[in-house]
Amino acid sequence: MKHCGTQTIETERLILRQFKREDADSMFKNWANDEEVTKYLTWPPHGTVDVTKEILKQWVDSYKDEKYYQWAIVLKEIDEPIGSISAVGMEERINMIHIGYCIGKLWWNQGITSEALKAVIEFFFDKVEANRIESRHDVNNPHSGMVMKKCGMKYEGTLRSSDINNQGLNDSSWYAILRSDMAEDDVDRMLKKAAL
Repeated sequence: MKHCGTQTIETERLILRQFKREDADSMFKNWANDEEVTKYLTWPPHGTVDVTKEILKQWVDSYKDEKYYQWAIVLKEIDEPIGSISAVGMEERINMIHIGYCIGKLWWNQGITSEALKAVIEFFFDKVEANRIESRHDVNNPHSGMVMKKCGMKYEGTLRSSDINNQGLNDSSWYAILRSDMAEDDVDRMLKKAAL
């Protein structure tokens, strides 16, 4: 893959950018301290903004690495981060990137997470030249799977007792999209336009 680090991406409603240390208050307030947001995640809610500051220090320091991808999801309307999306794993041998995301509950069910995920998928295919992009979710959190489906990711199966999060051991549903799937979607779109 051709790694290039976390670059700024703009969509209709969002700016996806590197985190800054000054984002600590927004991150803490908008999602990191919320037990509902972190319910199915692998990290506990932040008890104080100092925890958030320490995490952000680590993330900001990591931006030196071109293989590090961690975006703040900034809603243009309020000009502050409302969530995060990142590469939480990768396998160079098969050009695969595993994506994780979370967003503050005030912005759930508005298509914002899908908008961010779609942009990041396109970035990884176009700029990094990934071949496979995957993600997973706790079966008890089906809304996360709906985000994946909306972005063209295909359900590949459920692995029993294969993951652990703040709810304990859980079954996880896996989704993925391949570079070739994107090419098929482009052809389908062109055929539909031609038929109109």
